[in-house]
Amino acid sequence: MSAATGLQIGGEKTSGQDVRSQNVTAACAISNIVKTSLGPLGLDKMLVDDLGEVTITNDGATILQQLDVQHPAAKVLVELADLQDREVGDGTTSVVILASELLKHGNELVKNKVHPTSVIQGFRLAMRQACKYVSEEMAVTTESLGKEALMNAARTSMSSKIIGSQSEFFSEMVVDAMNAVKIEGRKGAKYPLKSVGIIKGNGLSSSDSYLAPGLAVKIARATPMMVKTVSGGCKIACLDFDLKKFKGQMGVDIVVQNPKELEAIRKQEELITKQRIQMIIDAGANVVLTTKGMDDLSMKYFVEAGIIGVRRVPKIDIQRIAKATGATLCVSLGTLDGDEAFEAGWLGTADSVGEEMIGDYEMMMFKGCKTSKAVTIVLRGPNEYMLDEMERSVHDALCVVKRTLESGMVVPGGGCVETALSIYLENFATTLGTREQLAIAEFAEALLVIPRTLSTNAACDATELVARLRAYHHKFQSDPANSNVALGRTGLDLTNGKLRDNVSAGVLEPMLIKLKSISFATEAAISILRIDDMIKITPPDQQQGGGGGMPPGMGGGMPPGMGM
Repeated sequence: MSAATGLQIGGEKTSGQDVRSQNVTAACAISNIVKTSLGPLGLDKMLVDDLGEVTITNDGATILQQLDVQHPAAKVLVELADLQDREVGDGTTSVVILASELLKHGNELVKNKVHPTSVIQGFRLAMRQACKYVSEEMAVTTESLGKEALMNAARTSMSSKIIGSQSEFFSEMVVDAMNAVKIEGRKGAKYPLKSVGIIKGNGLSSSDSYLAPGLAVKIARATPMMVKTVSGGCKIACLDFDLKKFKGQMGVDIVVQNPKELEAIRKQEELITKQRIQMIIDAGANVVLTTKGMDDLSMKYFVEAGIIGVRRVPKIDIQRIAKATGATLCVSLGTLDGDEAFEAGWLGTADSVGEEMIGDYEMMMFKGCKTSKAVTIVLRGPNEYMLDEMERSVHDALCVVKRTLESGMVVPGGGCVETALSIYLENFATTLGTREQLAIAEFAEALLVIPRTLSTNAACDATELVARLRAYHHKFQSDPANSNVALGRTGLDLTNGKLRDNVSAGVLEPMLIKLKSISFATEAAISILRIDDMIKITPPDQQQGGGGGMPPGMGGGMPPGMGM
């Protein structure tokens, strides 16, 4: 039993306000790391891992994934950014900043003798009201804005990234890519993100990037002797086993009396290999992909038959190819009867398959895939760091366009939504006569951290800009029927340090990103606020000298009276 804590087990216990203050400090430390990277004029972070690998980015989720975070409360925010990235793909920085601000304001209320349960109930009520107000009052349908709404949503996502200066060029590419992979279903159109591949190639400038029709994979022919392109109905075999000279199983011994018999065994091994390859060729395959090796003997047969053979295809790539072309990934030629067979039904179909060059690399292009539409964005850039950041930026923009197309609703960006919600929740709080009023008022105040951070990062006077923004939204919400609609859509113009109607200016974000951001941030803040005890178990002491000592009470000295 630990004398210091009264615990039955050895450990350290922190209770009440102490543990809350520690959690808030840890969350704010995480938030401060990403705070300066928010917005179109945010700054980048350089991260160097233990192997010396350098990452330069301003993507919140990427920054936090690279950190080695030890504090359990701080880990919640890292997981929060990862969740936002997986769910909607963008808004990772703002969700972390908002969660830490809610936590800070909630902790202040608890310090002022408001029970944590009242704070949590108030935050939950504020979150529901905020989401309801955004979806009912602030959302604008994309039908009323046309294709330009998609372009603007993509531009807004890219404005804070490395390709922000070329957002016009890349936004059109991203919108075309998502429209190209549209699948009509019973529940409406779907836009599968995995159908859009991204390939990076060193060399040229970023403006030389292009959208390629079809599925492109960074793999090459097994030998230059093979044909470069197969067109006019390609049949694609996807294999997950070796195409090498047959060898007997391990542990099988063959006793040979005559040296001529050894030659016969070798010829039989070659014959078995030839029969296997002939099965695949007879099924009609003219493109063969395998995740394992392919020896010279197999290549010889493929070259003679005019077939493209590709070896050591990464598992994830061959699965994408199999899904797109309708092929079955075969792990063996064995049948239930103990024979070997390869059926024509296992082959995938594409209009043409050919090898193309991107910079210094070869890639195989599959065009006209049978089961799903596929396109590939080929990114060009001067170095790996820039290409990696471009890939993250394009991925975020693809997620934004996908969410906009599927939900059909956008909201004005530039701090407009957060400021409008702040005013709305302040007014809503005054209608309540319970303790939740205090928590909702703090929630409203915490939301203003987004426009303040945006202004600060753009080197503008945050106090003045946010005060004017609040005045505009208060005027609109006081009398929405007689006020100018543009007042309710007013957000920050950070380039000029002014305010403007962000719907007309084309600064748009998918409504889903805002809704998820508010709900995820609130839930994360609540989960940390609920904690009022932290018990840290002390690890058992390691035995001295590498564990070779005697058990306790078994000292190594001589018994008494046995001295020399």
